[in-house]
Amino acid sequence: MKKLTFILSLFVAGCSTPLAAMPASAAREAWMMNFDLDWNVAGGLSEKAMLVSLQGLANRASPQLYIVHPPKFQWEITGPLYEFYQRKHGVKFTELKTADEALAQFKSSAKGYVVWDRAVSASLNVAFTIAGLEDAVVVSEELIPLVEKHGLKPIDDLRGRYTGQTDDVIYQDAYDRYWARCAKDRILLMGGHVGTVRMPAMADWGVRMKMFFHDLSANPKHPKELALNRRLLSEIEPGGYVFGWHSYGKDTEEQYTTLLSTYGLRMEGLHNLPNLSFNCQFKFTPGFKFTNNHHVAKDARLTAEPKVYLAFVQSDSIGIGVWTKPGRGKLPFAWQVTMNWTEFSPAALEYFHESATPNDYFIGGLSGPGYMYPNHIPPERFPLLMERANKLMGLLDEHVMEIMDNSAADGNVGNADLTKETVDRYYQAFPNVIGFINGYGPARTRDLRDTRPMISYDYYIDPRRPRAEVAADLNELIALNAKRPYFLLVHVRESNDVNSLIEVTKQLEGPVEIVPVDVFLKLAASNKTYTTRYQDPEEPKHFSGYPKQ
Repeated sequence: MKKLTFILSLFVAGCSTPLAAMPASAAREAWMMNFDLDWNVAGGLSEKAMLVSLQGLANRASPQLYIVHPPKFQWEITGPLYEFYQRKHGVKFTELKTADEALAQFKSSAKGYVVWDRAVSASLNVAFTIAGLEDAVVVSEELIPLVEKHGLKPIDDLRGRYTGQTDDVIYQDAYDRYWARCAKDRILLMGGHVGTVRMPAMADWGVRMKMFFHDLSANPKHPKELALNRRLLSEIEPGGYVFGWHSYGKDTEEQYTTLLSTYGLRMEGLHNLPNLSFNCQFKFTPGFKFTNNHHVAKDARLTAEPKVYLAFVQSDSIGIGVWTKPGRGKLPFAWQVTMNWTEFSPAALEYFHESATPNDYFIGGLSGPGYMYPNHIPPERFPLLMERANKLMGLLDEHVMEIMDNSAADGNVGNADLTKETVDRYYQAFPNVIGFINGYGPARTRDLRDTRPMISYDYYIDPRRPRAEVAADLNELIALNAKRPYFLLVHVRESNDVNSLIEVTKQLEGPVEIVPVDVFLKLAASNKTYTTRYQDPEEPKHFSGYPKQ
Protein backbone atom coordinates (compact mmCIF):
# COMPACT_ATOMS: atom_id res chain seq x y z
CA MET A 1 0.00 0.00 0.00
CA LYS A 2 2.81 2.43 0.86
CA LYS A 3 4.48 1.61 -2.46
CA LEU A 4 1.35 2.53 -4.43
CA THR A 5 0.93 5.80 -2.53
CA PHE A 6 4.54 6.69 -3.26
CA ILE A 7 4.24 5.79 -6.95
CA LEU A 8 1.09 7.87 -7.42
CA SER A 9 2.82 10.82 -5.76
CA LEU A 10 5.59 10.59 -8.35
CA PHE A 11 3.13 11.11 -11.22
CA VAL A 12 2.64 14.80 -10.44
CA ALA A 13 5.13 16.05 -12.99
CA GLY A 14 6.32 13.46 -15.49
CA CYS A 15 8.98 15.92 -16.64
CA SER A 16 12.46 16.34 -15.30
CA THR A 17 12.77 20.09 -15.87
CA PRO A 18 9.65 22.20 -15.20
CA LEU A 19 9.76 25.66 -16.66
CA ALA A 20 9.83 27.39 -13.29
CA ALA A 21 13.22 25.82 -12.61
CA MET A 22 14.74 27.03 -15.87
CA PRO A 23 16.59 30.30 -16.53
CA ALA A 24 14.31 32.97 -17.95
CA SER A 25 16.41 33.21 -21.12
CA ALA A 26 15.86 29.49 -21.84
CA ALA A 27 12.14 29.88 -21.35
CA ARG A 28 11.76 32.67 -23.89
CA GLU A 29 13.29 31.07 -26.99
CA ALA A 30 11.87 28.09 -28.88
CA TRP A 31 11.28 26.84 -32.41
CA MET A 32 8.16 25.68 -34.19
CA MET A 33 7.15 23.77 -37.30
CA ASN A 34 3.89 23.69 -39.25
CA PHE A 35 2.70 20.21 -40.19
CA ASP A 36 0.24 19.41 -42.94
CA LEU A 37 -2.35 16.60 -42.87
CA ASP A 38 -0.33 14.12 -44.94
CA TRP A 39 0.30 11.09 -42.71
CA ASN A 40 0.21 8.60 -45.57
CA VAL A 41 2.66 5.72 -45.30
CA ALA A 42 3.58 6.33 -48.94
CA GLY A 43 3.70 10.10 -48.41
CA GLY A 44 4.45 12.30 -45.41
CA LEU A 45 4.70 9.68 -42.65
CA SER A 46 8.45 9.04 -42.89
CA GLU A 47 9.43 12.67 -42.50
CA LYS A 48 6.90 13.28 -39.73
CA ALA A 49 8.09 10.19 -37.83
CA MET A 50 11.63 11.50 -38.02
CA LEU A 51 10.59 14.97 -36.86
CA VAL A 52 8.51 13.82 -33.88
CA SER A 53 11.40 11.59 -32.74
CA LEU A 54 13.70 14.60 -33.09
CA GLN A 55 11.18 16.67 -31.14
CA GLY A 56 11.26 14.20 -28.25
CA LEU A 57 15.05 14.44 -28.09
CA ALA A 58 15.19 18.22 -28.54
CA ASN A 59 12.70 18.68 -25.70
CA ARG A 60 14.56 16.47 -23.23
CA ALA A 61 16.36 19.28 -21.38
CA SER A 62 14.05 22.18 -22.15
CA PRO A 63 10.98 22.99 -24.30
CA GLN A 64 12.56 23.81 -27.64
CA LEU A 65 10.40 22.44 -30.46
CA TYR A 66 6.64 22.84 -30.86
CA ILE A 67 4.51 21.60 -33.76
CA VAL A 68 1.41 23.39 -35.04
CA HIS A 69 -1.13 21.19 -36.81
CA PRO A 70 -3.87 22.37 -39.20
CA PRO A 71 -7.28 23.24 -37.70
CA LYS A 72 -8.75 20.05 -39.22
CA PHE A 73 -6.32 17.87 -37.27
CA GLN A 74 -8.16 15.92 -34.58
CA TRP A 75 -6.46 17.91 -31.81
CA GLU A 76 -7.53 21.32 -32.97
CA ILE A 77 -5.91 23.41 -30.24
CA THR A 78 -2.24 23.39 -31.28
CA GLY A 79 -2.69 26.77 -32.99
CA PRO A 80 -4.45 28.45 -30.04
CA LEU A 81 -1.84 27.03 -27.65
CA TYR A 82 0.97 28.32 -29.87
CA GLU A 83 -0.48 31.78 -29.45
CA PHE A 84 -1.02 31.17 -25.71
CA TYR A 85 2.63 30.31 -25.14
CA GLN A 86 3.67 33.55 -26.79
CA ARG A 87 1.12 35.68 -24.97
CA LYS A 88 1.20 34.20 -21.47
CA HIS A 89 4.68 32.64 -21.21
CA GLY A 90 6.64 35.09 -23.35
CA VAL A 91 7.95 32.38 -25.68
CA LYS A 92 9.54 33.74 -28.84
CA PHE A 93 9.29 31.15 -31.58
CA THR A 94 11.43 30.85 -34.68
CA GLU A 95 9.86 28.87 -37.50
CA LEU A 96 11.70 25.92 -39.03
CA LYS A 97 10.24 25.32 -42.46
CA THR A 98 11.91 22.07 -43.50
CA ALA A 99 13.24 18.86 -42.01
CA ASP A 100 16.69 19.95 -43.15
CA GLU A 101 16.40 23.12 -41.05
CA ALA A 102 15.13 21.16 -38.05
CA LEU A 103 18.09 18.75 -38.21
CA ALA A 104 20.52 21.63 -38.57
CA GLN A 105 19.09 23.22 -35.43
CA PHE A 106 18.76 20.11 -33.24
CA LYS A 107 21.31 17.57 -34.56
CA SER A 108 23.25 17.87 -31.30
CA SER A 109 20.23 16.42 -29.46
CA ALA A 110 20.68 13.10 -31.30
CA LYS A 111 23.56 10.63 -31.16
CA GLY A 112 22.57 8.92 -34.40
CA TYR A 113 19.70 7.33 -36.29
CA VAL A 114 17.74 4.08 -36.41
CA VAL A 115 16.21 2.78 -39.65
CA TRP A 116 12.73 1.24 -39.65
CA ASP A 117 11.51 -1.16 -42.30
CA ARG A 118 8.71 0.32 -44.38
CA ALA A 119 7.62 -3.21 -45.32
CA VAL A 120 7.04 -4.17 -41.65
CA SER A 121 4.62 -1.88 -39.88
CA ALA A 122 5.58 -2.89 -36.32
CA SER A 123 9.21 -1.99 -36.96
CA LEU A 124 8.34 1.70 -36.67
CA ASN A 125 7.26 1.18 -33.07
CA VAL A 126 10.43 -0.79 -32.32
CA ALA A 127 12.43 2.04 -33.88
CA PHE A 128 10.70 4.59 -31.63
CA THR A 129 11.62 2.48 -28.58
CA ILE A 130 15.25 2.41 -29.71
CA ALA A 131 15.16 6.14 -30.41
CA GLY A 132 14.25 6.92 -26.82
CA LEU A 133 16.86 4.61 -25.34
CA GLU A 134 19.70 5.48 -27.70
CA ASP A 135 18.98 9.17 -28.42
CA ALA A 136 18.35 8.42 -32.08
CA VAL A 137 16.10 9.87 -34.75
CA VAL A 138 13.82 7.46 -36.62
CA VAL A 139 14.27 7.29 -40.38
CA SER A 140 13.17 5.22 -43.34
CA GLU A 141 15.85 4.37 -45.85
CA GLU A 142 15.23 7.32 -48.17
CA LEU A 143 16.00 9.75 -45.34
CA ILE A 144 19.41 8.27 -44.51
CA PRO A 145 21.28 10.71 -46.79
CA LEU A 146 19.55 13.65 -45.09
CA VAL A 147 20.49 12.69 -41.54
CA GLU A 148 24.02 11.69 -42.55
CA LYS A 149 24.39 15.11 -44.15
CA HIS A 150 24.09 16.48 -40.62
CA GLY A 151 26.69 14.13 -39.19
CA LEU A 152 24.41 11.53 -37.61
CA LYS A 153 25.73 7.96 -37.55
CA PRO A 154 23.79 4.68 -37.77
CA ILE A 155 22.85 3.16 -34.40
CA ASP A 156 20.56 0.35 -35.56
CA ASP A 157 18.94 -0.86 -38.76
CA LEU A 158 15.71 -2.88 -38.65
CA ARG A 159 15.50 -3.54 -42.39
CA GLY A 160 15.10 -7.27 -42.89
CA ARG A 161 15.22 -8.14 -39.16
CA TYR A 162 11.49 -8.82 -38.90
CA THR A 163 10.60 -9.84 -42.44
CA GLY A 164 7.78 -12.40 -42.44
CA GLN A 165 7.36 -12.32 -38.65
CA THR A 166 4.10 -11.80 -36.81
CA ASP A 167 3.63 -8.89 -34.42
CA ASP A 168 3.75 -11.08 -31.30
CA VAL A 169 7.17 -12.38 -32.38
CA ILE A 170 8.42 -8.90 -33.27
CA TYR A 171 7.37 -7.36 -29.97
CA GLN A 172 8.67 -10.35 -27.99
CA ASP A 173 12.07 -9.70 -29.57
CA ALA A 174 11.74 -6.00 -28.69
CA TYR A 175 10.75 -6.96 -25.14
CA ASP A 176 13.80 -9.18 -24.78
CA ARG A 177 16.13 -6.52 -26.15
CA TYR A 178 14.77 -3.27 -24.69
CA TRP A 179 12.08 -3.63 -22.01
CA ALA A 180 14.52 -3.78 -19.10
CA ARG A 181 15.78 -0.26 -19.94
CA CYS A 182 12.37 1.33 -20.58
CA ALA A 183 10.24 3.35 -18.16
CA LYS A 184 8.16 1.10 -15.92
CA ASP A 185 5.49 3.60 -14.82
CA ARG A 186 4.21 4.16 -18.37
CA ILE A 187 4.03 2.59 -21.80
CA LEU A 188 3.19 3.90 -25.29
CA LEU A 189 0.38 2.07 -27.08
CA MET A 190 1.10 3.42 -30.56
CA GLY A 191 -1.95 2.07 -32.32
CA GLY A 192 -4.71 4.10 -33.91
CA HIS A 193 -4.65 4.45 -37.68
CA VAL A 194 -3.50 1.44 -39.68
CA GLY A 195 -3.01 0.58 -43.33
CA THR A 196 -2.24 3.41 -45.71
CA VAL A 197 -2.27 6.06 -42.96
CA ARG A 198 -0.50 6.10 -39.61
CA MET A 199 -0.46 9.01 -37.19
CA PRO A 200 2.16 8.63 -34.41
CA ALA A 201 1.98 12.27 -33.30
CA MET A 202 2.43 11.26 -29.65
CA ALA A 203 5.79 9.64 -30.33
CA ASP A 204 7.71 12.71 -29.13
CA TRP A 205 6.41 12.01 -25.60
CA GLY A 206 7.33 8.34 -25.69
CA VAL A 207 10.81 9.09 -27.03
CA ARG A 208 11.42 11.78 -24.43
CA MET A 209 10.33 9.56 -21.55
CA LYS A 210 12.01 6.36 -22.88
CA MET A 211 8.82 4.36 -23.15
CA PHE A 212 8.28 0.96 -24.76
CA PHE A 213 6.23 1.34 -27.97
CA HIS A 214 3.85 -1.34 -29.23
CA ASP A 215 0.39 -1.92 -30.73
CA LEU A 216 -0.32 -5.37 -29.30
CA SER A 217 -3.93 -6.51 -29.46
CA ALA A 218 -6.35 -6.88 -26.57
CA ASN A 219 -8.61 -9.05 -28.73
CA PRO A 220 -8.98 -12.70 -27.63
CA LYS A 221 -8.85 -13.58 -31.33
CA HIS A 222 -5.12 -12.80 -31.11
CA PRO A 223 -4.09 -14.97 -28.12
CA LYS A 224 -0.33 -14.66 -28.59
CA GLU A 225 -0.43 -10.88 -28.81
CA LEU A 226 -2.84 -10.72 -25.88
CA ALA A 227 -0.56 -12.87 -23.74
CA LEU A 228 2.44 -10.60 -24.33
CA ASN A 229 0.22 -7.55 -23.83
CA ARG A 230 -0.84 -8.89 -20.43
CA ARG A 231 2.77 -9.49 -19.47
CA LEU A 232 3.71 -5.89 -20.30
CA LEU A 233 0.75 -4.44 -18.40
CA SER A 234 1.48 -6.64 -15.39
CA GLU A 235 5.02 -5.25 -15.23
CA ILE A 236 3.96 -1.58 -15.23
CA GLU A 237 4.04 -0.08 -11.75
CA PRO A 238 0.67 0.18 -9.95
CA GLY A 239 -1.35 3.21 -11.02
CA GLY A 240 0.81 3.70 -14.13
CA TYR A 241 -0.16 5.09 -17.50
CA VAL A 242 -0.95 3.60 -20.87
CA PHE A 243 -0.39 6.49 -23.26
CA GLY A 244 -1.68 6.39 -26.82
CA TRP A 245 -4.55 4.35 -28.24
CA HIS A 246 -5.52 0.87 -29.36
CA SER A 247 -4.98 -0.32 -32.93
CA TYR A 248 -8.00 0.31 -35.14
CA GLY A 249 -7.10 -2.82 -37.11
CA LYS A 250 -6.83 -5.28 -34.22
CA ASP A 251 -9.22 -4.68 -31.36
CA THR A 252 -11.71 -2.20 -29.94
CA GLU A 253 -11.54 0.66 -27.46
CA GLU A 254 -13.77 -1.39 -25.17
CA GLN A 255 -11.49 -4.42 -25.25
CA TYR A 256 -8.33 -2.48 -24.53
CA THR A 257 -9.76 -0.24 -21.83
CA THR A 258 -11.23 -3.26 -20.09
CA LEU A 259 -7.83 -4.97 -20.21
CA LEU A 260 -5.79 -2.11 -18.78
CA SER A 261 -8.42 -1.45 -16.10
CA THR A 262 -8.01 -4.98 -14.74
CA TYR A 263 -4.43 -3.99 -13.88
CA GLY A 264 -5.46 -0.72 -12.25
CA LEU A 265 -3.80 1.32 -15.00
CA ARG A 266 -5.10 4.48 -16.65
CA MET A 267 -5.34 5.43 -20.30
CA GLU A 268 -4.19 8.81 -21.58
CA GLY A 269 -4.70 9.21 -25.31
CA LEU A 270 -4.97 9.43 -28.23
CA HIS A 271 -2.07 8.13 -30.34
CA ASN A 272 -2.03 11.47 -32.18
CA LEU A 273 -2.02 13.77 -29.12
CA PRO A 274 0.87 16.10 -30.00
CA ASN A 275 3.50 18.17 -28.19
CA LEU A 276 3.42 16.56 -24.74
CA SER A 277 7.23 16.69 -24.63
CA PHE A 278 6.91 20.48 -24.94
CA ASN A 279 3.70 21.07 -22.99
CA CYS A 280 4.74 19.15 -19.88
CA GLN A 281 7.54 21.60 -19.12
CA PHE A 282 5.30 24.60 -18.44
CA LYS A 283 3.54 25.28 -15.18
CA PHE A 284 0.52 27.53 -14.71
CA THR A 285 1.27 31.23 -15.03
CA PRO A 286 1.95 33.10 -11.77
CA GLY A 287 -1.23 33.87 -9.88
CA PHE A 288 -3.43 31.61 -11.98
CA LYS A 289 -6.07 29.64 -10.11
CA PHE A 290 -8.85 27.50 -11.54
CA THR A 291 -12.26 29.04 -10.92
CA ASN A 292 -15.13 27.07 -12.39
CA ASN A 293 -18.39 28.65 -13.52
CA HIS A 294 -20.53 27.14 -10.78
CA HIS A 295 -24.20 27.99 -11.06
CA VAL A 296 -25.21 26.72 -7.65
CA ALA A 297 -23.50 26.40 -4.27
CA LYS A 298 -22.40 22.92 -3.16
CA ASP A 299 -24.78 22.97 -0.20
CA ALA A 300 -27.70 24.57 -2.06
CA ARG A 301 -31.07 22.85 -2.25
CA LEU A 302 -33.22 23.45 -5.31
CA THR A 303 -36.79 22.40 -6.04
CA ALA A 304 -37.67 20.87 -9.38
CA GLU A 305 -40.87 21.95 -11.08
CA PRO A 306 -43.12 19.60 -13.12
CA LYS A 307 -41.20 20.02 -16.37
CA VAL A 308 -38.42 18.46 -18.43
CA TYR A 309 -34.90 19.44 -17.41
CA LEU A 310 -32.26 18.88 -20.07
CA ALA A 311 -28.47 19.15 -19.66
CA PHE A 312 -25.76 18.82 -22.33
CA VAL A 313 -22.37 17.24 -21.61
CA GLN A 314 -19.46 17.10 -24.04
CA SER A 315 -16.84 14.51 -23.11
CA ASP A 316 -14.03 12.98 -25.25
CA SER A 317 -11.62 15.56 -23.81
CA ILE A 318 -12.00 19.25 -24.54
CA GLY A 319 -9.16 19.34 -27.05
CA ILE A 320 -10.93 17.15 -29.60
CA GLY A 321 -14.33 18.71 -29.14
CA VAL A 322 -15.87 21.88 -30.49
CA TRP A 323 -14.20 24.39 -28.21
CA THR A 324 -12.79 26.50 -31.05
CA LYS A 325 -15.87 26.26 -33.26
CA PRO A 326 -18.58 28.95 -33.51
CA GLY A 327 -21.51 28.83 -31.14
CA ARG A 328 -19.81 27.87 -27.89
CA GLY A 329 -21.34 29.81 -25.03
CA LYS A 330 -24.82 30.06 -26.50
CA LEU A 331 -26.03 27.01 -24.53
CA PRO A 332 -25.15 25.71 -21.07
CA PHE A 333 -22.53 23.04 -21.72
CA ALA A 334 -20.53 20.79 -19.43
CA TRP A 335 -17.05 19.81 -20.61
CA GLN A 336 -15.27 16.72 -19.35
CA VAL A 337 -11.70 17.72 -18.51
CA THR A 338 -8.78 15.35 -18.92
CA MET A 339 -7.57 16.01 -15.40
CA ASN A 340 -4.11 14.51 -15.95
CA TRP A 341 -3.35 17.48 -18.16
CA THR A 342 -2.53 19.26 -14.91
CA GLU A 343 0.63 17.14 -15.16
CA PHE A 344 1.24 16.92 -18.91
CA SER A 345 -0.37 20.02 -20.46
CA PRO A 346 -1.02 22.70 -17.82
CA ALA A 347 -1.04 25.46 -20.42
CA ALA A 348 -3.86 23.73 -22.29
CA LEU A 349 -6.04 23.64 -19.18
CA GLU A 350 -5.24 27.26 -18.39
CA TYR A 351 -6.15 28.19 -21.97
CA PHE A 352 -9.53 26.47 -21.68
CA HIS A 353 -10.35 28.11 -18.36
CA GLU A 354 -9.17 31.49 -19.56
CA SER A 355 -11.37 31.33 -22.66
CA ALA A 356 -14.46 29.82 -21.00
CA THR A 357 -17.79 31.62 -21.19
CA PRO A 358 -20.27 31.71 -18.28
CA ASN A 359 -22.10 28.83 -19.98
CA ASP A 360 -19.00 26.57 -20.00
CA TYR A 361 -18.78 24.29 -16.97
CA PHE A 362 -15.97 21.83 -16.28
CA ILE A 363 -16.44 18.36 -14.79
CA GLY A 364 -14.03 15.58 -13.80
CA GLY A 365 -13.44 12.36 -15.67
CA LEU A 366 -13.29 10.01 -17.26
CA SER A 367 -14.04 7.58 -14.41
CA GLY A 368 -11.00 8.68 -12.42
CA PRO A 369 -7.44 10.04 -12.82
CA GLY A 370 -7.36 8.86 -16.43
CA TYR A 371 -9.65 6.85 -18.68
CA MET A 372 -10.58 3.45 -17.21
CA TYR A 373 -13.54 1.14 -16.70
CA PRO A 374 -14.38 1.10 -12.99
CA ASN A 375 -16.30 -2.20 -13.00
CA HIS A 376 -12.93 -3.86 -13.65
CA ILE A 377 -10.54 -1.88 -11.44
CA PRO A 378 -9.21 -4.20 -8.73
CA PRO A 379 -10.90 -3.21 -5.44
CA GLU A 380 -7.56 -2.84 -3.67
CA ARG A 381 -6.38 -0.24 -6.21
CA PHE A 382 -9.61 1.74 -6.51
CA PRO A 383 -9.26 3.93 -3.35
CA LEU A 384 -5.79 5.31 -4.09
CA LEU A 385 -6.59 5.97 -7.74
CA MET A 386 -9.71 7.90 -6.76
CA GLU A 387 -7.82 9.74 -4.04
CA ARG A 388 -5.63 11.07 -6.84
CA ALA A 389 -8.74 12.02 -8.83
CA ASN A 390 -10.16 13.84 -5.80
CA LYS A 391 -7.04 15.95 -5.47
CA LEU A 392 -7.05 16.83 -9.16
CA MET A 393 -10.74 17.77 -9.07
CA GLY A 394 -10.00 20.02 -6.10
CA LEU A 395 -7.24 21.73 -8.05
CA LEU A 396 -9.56 22.16 -11.04
CA ASP A 397 -12.50 23.40 -8.91
CA GLU A 398 -14.75 20.60 -10.18
CA HIS A 399 -17.81 19.33 -8.30
CA VAL A 400 -19.12 16.66 -10.70
CA MET A 401 -17.57 13.31 -11.64
CA GLU A 402 -18.32 11.64 -14.98
CA ILE A 403 -18.10 7.85 -15.15
CA MET A 404 -18.03 5.51 -18.12
CA ASP A 405 -17.78 1.71 -18.32
CA ASN A 406 -18.33 0.28 -21.78
CA SER A 407 -16.84 -3.13 -21.01
CA ALA A 408 -20.20 -4.77 -21.70
CA ALA A 409 -21.05 -2.51 -24.63
CA ASP A 410 -19.97 -2.13 -28.22
CA GLY A 411 -19.38 1.51 -29.10
CA ASN A 412 -22.57 3.40 -28.30
CA VAL A 413 -24.80 0.33 -28.10
CA GLY A 414 -24.97 -2.07 -25.19
CA ASN A 415 -24.98 -2.25 -21.43
CA ALA A 416 -23.06 0.72 -19.99
CA ASP A 417 -24.38 0.31 -16.46
CA LEU A 418 -22.34 0.20 -13.26
CA THR A 419 -22.53 -2.58 -10.72
CA LYS A 420 -23.82 -1.72 -7.28
CA GLU A 421 -20.36 -2.42 -5.88
CA THR A 422 -18.86 0.15 -8.25
CA VAL A 423 -21.52 2.73 -7.36
CA ASP A 424 -20.85 2.11 -3.66
CA ARG A 425 -17.15 2.72 -4.19
CA TYR A 426 -17.74 6.03 -5.98
CA TYR A 427 -20.03 7.37 -3.30
CA GLN A 428 -17.46 6.44 -0.68
CA ALA A 429 -14.48 7.81 -2.62
CA PHE A 430 -16.02 11.17 -3.59
CA PRO A 431 -17.83 12.58 -0.55
CA ASN A 432 -17.49 16.18 -1.74
CA VAL A 433 -19.03 16.03 -5.22
CA ILE A 434 -22.60 17.21 -5.78
CA GLY A 435 -23.33 14.22 -8.01
CA PHE A 436 -22.23 11.77 -10.69
CA ILE A 437 -23.13 11.24 -14.33
CA ASN A 438 -22.65 7.94 -16.12
CA GLY A 439 -22.44 6.46 -19.58
CA TYR A 440 -21.49 7.37 -23.13
CA GLY A 441 -24.36 6.03 -25.11
CA PRO A 442 -27.57 5.66 -23.08
CA ALA A 443 -27.30 3.83 -19.75
CA ARG A 444 -29.70 3.07 -16.91
CA THR A 445 -27.69 3.30 -13.68
CA ARG A 446 -29.35 5.76 -11.30
CA ASP A 447 -29.16 6.47 -7.60
CA LEU A 448 -29.64 9.17 -4.98
CA ARG A 449 -27.69 9.20 -1.72
CA ASP A 450 -27.23 12.06 0.72
CA THR A 451 -28.68 14.60 -1.77
CA ARG A 452 -26.11 13.44 -4.36
CA PRO A 453 -27.68 11.84 -7.44
CA MET A 454 -26.13 9.58 -10.03
CA ILE A 455 -27.83 10.08 -13.39
CA SER A 456 -27.02 8.24 -16.63
CA TYR A 457 -27.28 9.58 -20.14
CA ASP A 458 -30.61 9.02 -21.81
CA TYR A 459 -29.43 10.11 -25.25
CA TYR A 460 -26.29 10.32 -27.37
CA ILE A 461 -26.04 12.88 -30.19
CA ASP A 462 -24.09 11.53 -33.12
CA PRO A 463 -22.77 14.49 -35.16
CA ARG A 464 -23.84 12.71 -38.36
CA ARG A 465 -27.46 12.35 -37.32
CA PRO A 466 -29.73 14.97 -38.97
CA ARG A 467 -30.83 17.59 -36.50
CA ALA A 468 -34.50 17.03 -37.26
CA GLU A 469 -34.09 13.38 -36.30
CA VAL A 470 -32.26 14.34 -33.10
CA ALA A 471 -35.17 16.58 -32.15
CA ALA A 472 -37.64 13.81 -32.95
CA ASP A 473 -35.68 11.36 -30.81
CA LEU A 474 -35.62 13.74 -27.86
CA ASN A 475 -39.34 14.43 -28.21
CA GLU A 476 -39.98 10.69 -28.20
CA LEU A 477 -38.01 10.37 -24.96
CA ILE A 478 -40.00 13.23 -23.47
CA ALA A 479 -43.24 11.49 -24.41
CA LEU A 480 -42.10 8.13 -23.05
CA ASN A 481 -41.06 9.63 -19.72
CA ALA A 482 -44.30 11.41 -18.95
CA LYS A 483 -43.79 11.66 -15.20
CA ARG A 484 -42.60 15.12 -14.26
CA PRO A 485 -40.04 16.30 -13.49
CA TYR A 486 -38.09 14.31 -16.06
CA PHE A 487 -34.30 14.65 -16.01
CA LEU A 488 -32.96 14.24 -19.53
CA LEU A 489 -29.16 14.02 -19.65
CA VAL A 490 -27.70 14.27 -23.16
CA HIS A 491 -24.18 13.32 -24.25
CA VAL A 492 -22.91 15.49 -27.08
CA ARG A 493 -20.36 13.65 -29.20
CA GLU A 494 -17.22 15.52 -30.23
CA SER A 495 -17.52 17.71 -33.37
CA ASN A 496 -21.23 18.39 -32.87
CA ASP A 497 -21.93 21.97 -33.86
CA VAL A 498 -23.33 24.02 -30.97
CA ASN A 499 -25.32 26.28 -33.28
CA SER A 500 -27.14 23.27 -34.71
CA LEU A 501 -28.05 22.14 -31.18
CA ILE A 502 -29.75 25.45 -30.59
CA GLU A 503 -32.01 24.64 -33.53
CA VAL A 504 -32.75 21.26 -31.92
CA THR A 505 -33.80 22.87 -28.63
CA LYS A 506 -36.27 25.11 -30.48
CA GLN A 507 -38.11 21.99 -31.70
CA LEU A 508 -38.54 20.33 -28.30
CA GLU A 509 -42.04 19.87 -26.96
CA GLY A 510 -42.21 21.39 -23.50
CA PRO A 511 -42.19 22.54 -21.02
CA VAL A 512 -38.42 22.02 -21.39
CA GLU A 513 -35.69 23.95 -19.59
CA ILE A 514 -32.02 23.73 -20.61
CA VAL A 515 -29.92 23.97 -17.46
CA PRO A 516 -26.23 23.64 -16.50
CA VAL A 517 -25.33 20.18 -15.28
CA ASP A 518 -24.65 21.30 -11.68
CA VAL A 519 -28.14 22.81 -11.53
CA PHE A 520 -29.47 19.66 -13.21
CA LEU A 521 -28.04 17.43 -10.48
CA LYS A 522 -29.31 19.65 -7.67
CA LEU A 523 -32.79 19.53 -9.21
CA ALA A 524 -32.55 15.75 -9.63
CA ALA A 525 -31.79 15.50 -5.92
CA SER A 526 -35.00 17.34 -5.03
CA ASN A 527 -37.56 15.01 -6.60
CA LYS A 528 -36.60 11.41 -7.30
CA THR A 529 -38.92 10.53 -10.15
CA TYR A 530 -36.32 8.07 -11.50
CA THR A 531 -35.79 4.49 -10.39
CA THR A 532 -32.72 3.37 -8.46
CA ARG A 533 -31.02 0.65 -10.47
CA TYR A 534 -27.61 -0.85 -11.22
CA GLN A 535 -26.21 -3.33 -13.69
CA ASP A 536 -28.19 -6.54 -13.50
CA PRO A 537 -25.90 -9.52 -14.11
CA GLU A 538 -28.89 -11.54 -15.34
CA GLU A 539 -29.88 -9.21 -18.17
CA PRO A 540 -28.37 -9.39 -21.67
CA LYS A 541 -25.17 -7.46 -22.19
CA HIS A 542 -26.61 -5.73 -25.24
CA PHE A 543 -29.95 -4.01 -25.33
CA SER A 544 -31.75 -1.64 -27.64
CA GLY A 545 -34.40 0.99 -27.37
CA TYR A 546 -34.69 4.22 -25.44
CA PRO A 547 -34.19 4.13 -21.67
CA LYS A 548 -37.21 4.87 -19.53
CA GLN A 549 -36.67 6.26 -16.09
